[in-house]
Amino acid sequence: MILHTGMRTDIPAFYTPWLINRLRAGTVSVRNSFDPVQVTRYRIDPAVVDLIGFCTKNPAPMLPHMELLAPFGQLWHVTITAYGCDVEPYVPPWRAVAASFRRLSEIVGVPRIAWRYDPVFINETYTPDFHRRAFAEIAETLAGTTETVIISFITRYAKTMRNFPGVRAVMPADRMELGAHIIETARAHGMTV
Repeated sequence: MILHTGMRTDIPAFYTPWLINRLRAGTVSVRNSFDPVQVTRYRIDPAVVDLIGFCTKNPAPMLPHMELLAPFGQLWHVTITAYGCDVEPYVPPWRAVAASFRRLSEIVGVPRIAWRYDPVFINETYTPDFHRRAFAEIAETLAGTTETVIISFITRYAKTMRNFPGVRAVMPADRMELGAHIIETARAHGMTV
């Protein structure tokens, strides 16, 4: 069984004590988001859980507890962008997240950790030049800690436009140019997009 922890919230960043309690208890109960009356209990035991997947913007709270995860296969997706507090008020500065990423990579191994640079959006502050510089600096910092970079360009859903009113669609020409730069930069640092 694969236990994916990142579909509803960032558990490592905000709910590490809860996860530690669940790991120690050996079970987790999950409420069906479409039918709140339906609750399913799962065993959290290496005998039945082959892999635990994490999606986070801040793995630091989990680092002191990695011995509890050692018996499980793990796959970590860690988002690191250089957006400021205007966009991500609850995310530590990217250099702090990168330091945690490096430590996590040492613990779980390079093949079990991927860097997410997403979503890529463009506005007056976060221009294509900003993304070229930020991606290059982060890639240099993470060189040797991962082989994989995942990128995506923002999709302007109604909720996205409400939360990011100044964001414009990333036009195909910008996607191609920025994507080519990201691929080339990642390759130069031993990563595949």
